[in-house]
Amino acid sequence: MGIPLEFILFGLTLAGIAVFHRHTLAIALTGLAFLLTWKGFAGFPLVPHLREEARLLANLAALLLGFAVLARHFSDSGIPGLMPRFLPDDWKGPFCLLVFVFAISTCLDNIAAALVGGTVAASVFRGRVRVGYLAALVAASNAGGAGSVLGDTTTTMLWIAGVPAAKPLTAFIGSGIALIGCGIPAALAQHRHQPIAADPAPGARLDPKRAAVVASMLAGALLANLAWDLPGAGVWIAVLLWMPFVRLPAKALPEAARGAVFLCALVLMASLMPVESLPAASWHTTLGLGFVSAVFDNIPLTRLALRQGGYDWGLLAYAVGFGGSLLWFGSSAGVALAASFPEMRSVGKWIREAWWMAPAFLLGFMVMVWTAGWHPIPLP
Repeated sequence: MGIPLEFILFGLTLAGIAVFHRHTLAIALTGLAFLLTWKGFAGFPLVPHLREEARLLANLAALLLGFAVLARHFSDSGIPGLMPRFLPDDWKGPFCLLVFVFAISTCLDNIAAALVGGTVAASVFRGRVRVGYLAALVAASNAGGAGSVLGDTTTTMLWIAGVPAAKPLTAFIGSGIALIGCGIPAALAQHRHQPIAADPAPGARLDPKRAAVVASMLAGALLANLAWDLPGAGVWIAVLLWMPFVRLPAKALPEAARGAVFLCALVLMASLMPVESLPAASWHTTLGLGFVSAVFDNIPLTRLALRQGGYDWGLLAYAVGFGGSLLWFGSSAGVALAASFPEMRSVGKWIREAWWMAPAFLLGFMVMVWTAGWHPIPLP
């Protein structure tokens, strides 16, 4: 049928992940092994390619592992148990938590925002969190990061490539609409499933030392992202500086390591696809990239769009950012949160409980096109 074997292998790997969600890591590594073998036999320059991807993969792995440590410190800091003091007691409480995740994701990496939100949710809902609400947390983190050059790896890539920092701000039009469109149904369903706690958890009190560790790790990620485009390095510098004073929560690392290897395998597979060019840049193409981002990591998609040029970068940032929320493995935030909530790995449950994600994404996209229009900006 003229379909390159690389796409067939990638498609089979994604189908296996969707169907056999208890064996996602083994399936991803098997697919990667077959793909690397095929590319090697086909004469593809694997060593230079792996060298080029090494920086990105190392940063992703460092972020997933580092933010898993951050989530455990945040949980032990006592802050999640105190959150009922600040959240409404009805369905507006779950929605306000989504808004909070959206807000902090504008200046922090979306992985950190999703993990912080998941930690708070596990506390205020007494451990009974619907998959649909977890999907909304991932969507909120991706939506907040889509409009800020500090909130997502892809928007940082646009900034480094010469896109004005103000241009991705238009993504907040679509992100805000999508947050409302997916957040209200998710909050109502979560409230019916398990109402938010009306009072702080028994014995909850603030641990200033662990709260300081969390703040240092977040500040390290932000500063390292600005200075070196390596937020993962900043996270681990903060971890190492605090280790003499606060014990490292090593139990959080094994599951996070599995998620890191899984995501890196998918990103590396995506980078090996023989996608030389996209269709002509237009809002129709951008919409298609948003849906593709649910299964094809948004980092290589953004690289491809930058190589081609001619896009409205705000619209692209929203499409590939929020579009990654449509499936749990479509974004690094979803993969990271799945380490704490393994039930998220069921694609069937994700679609059944978060079916409203796709209409919310489409509504936000169309409102952006209608209000902001299509304004491509040439790269310098």
